[in-house]
This record gives sequence, C-alpha cells and structure tokens, in this order.
Amino acid sequence: MQITTMGLVLRATKTGEADRILSILTADYGVVSAVAKGSLRLKSKLFSATSLFCYSEFTLFEGKTMCVVDEASVQEVFFGLHEDVEAMALAMYFAEIASTVNPAGEEAAAQLKLLLNSLYFLSEKKRQPRLIKAAYELRTLTNAGFMPNLVACAACMQYDSGSFFFDCSTGLLYCQSCAEKKGIQCNLDAPALAAMRHIIFSQDSKVFSFTLPPQSLALLSQAAGQYTLICMEKPMKTLSFLETVLT
Repeated sequence: MQITTMGLVLRATKTGEADRILSILTADYGVVSAVAKGSLRLKSKLFSATSLFCYSEFTLFEGKTMCVVDEASVQEVFFGLHEDVEAMALAMYFAEIASTVNPAGEEAAAQLKLLLNSLYFLSEKKRQPRLIKAAYELRTLTNAGFMPNLVACAACMQYDSGSFFFDCSTGLLYCQSCAEKKGIQCNLDAPALAAMRHIIFSQDSKVFSFTLPPQSLALLSQAAGQYTLICMEKPMKTLSFLETVLT
C-alpha cells in the first residue's frame, strides 16, 4: 500500500552504508517509522528531504516492519536550527517530547502544527528560546490530555490575586492566601500565570503571541519544565545537554 503525506523528520539514524531510519511526525498517521534507502549519498534524490527537521512531502510504501520512502520533496528546511547550538538542542528536546506523547488523529495534526511553529520561531530567532520552550511544553501537554487546571485557586476559587502557587505534581493552582495556609511559597507572579493561561487557552495561531519580563519568564520556564518532566514520567535524554546551552 502506498501513502502520500506531509511530515517532519524527528529523528534520522544512519543504518548500513548509506541508509537512514527515520521517525516522521505526520498529521495523518501520527509518528511513522520509515527507511530511506541510499539517502545518505549526496547524489540521492532523498538526501535533503529526509534530513533531520526537514518538513517534506513523503511517498511511502508500507513494509512488513516499517515503511519505505519511495519519494520525498522538501517543503521547509529550518536552516537556522543547524547554525545555532541552542536552537538545535531545543529542537531535539521538542522532538523527543513529540515522540514520547506519540500523538494520533486530531492530536497529531495539532502537534505537527505546534512543532512547525516552534521550529520556525527558533530558526528565525523570532522569540526568546525559554519562551518558545515553555509555550511548546504547556501546549503539547494540553493537547495530549494533561492540561493543568489554571482557571482559579483549587481551594477558594480566587481567579486573580497577584502571586499564585502552581503545584506541578497535580496541575492545580493555589492563591497566595491558600498557599500560605499550606505552608508553601508562591512560584508564579501575575504575568507568568497570565502567560500560562494564554498558552493553554489561546487559538493555535496565538500560542506564541505574548511577551514577559525576565523575572516572570524565569518563573514560567521553571514551572513549565517541572510540569513536563512529571507528566512525561521518564527522564528526557535530550534535557541534560539542553540545560548546559540554554540561556
């Protein structure tokens, strides 16, 4: 059976003399494994289109164990990722998250769009790396069914009272008064909480449409990162290196 689909190469691993094993995120079929035979040869028609983080149109044949790439044509390359260590480290981290959540159906289409937008902003340096990271993490978790409950304080239903405590282990929110009663310190200021609400509730096209002062961005980044690790339920292999280069 032959299928044609748009997809983003999440992982490209050399196998044999000149072949690649690909992990491709598609809107139609979720994450697909495929072999691109001879794609490491410079004269191969598949060389560019099957490279890491290329967004391409793929024609695939379904094999017994995985698909075989018959044709592929490049749509977007994201050159800026390959020119910046920080951007590439973030892209690898995003790819690992996407592979871990392994989206299907409508979730796969949403994840592909989100990841493409994230890579665009990284490649073109349109947003701060920590802002992109936090937005990608929280929106991905929301799409995967792990949306945190940020509507109001879980104890008293207070919506807006300045500082809040976000419990990363439960995804619940507590106002400053209720946090003090529990003997815990707030970890979000008002701008950081507003940004979190924007990320999970806004339209797809508006996810990255916000700015934050440095202190609030640091709080957002820490909360989103901790919540992601808890929801993933496993160490992220790409995170240790990312933490050494992320500014």
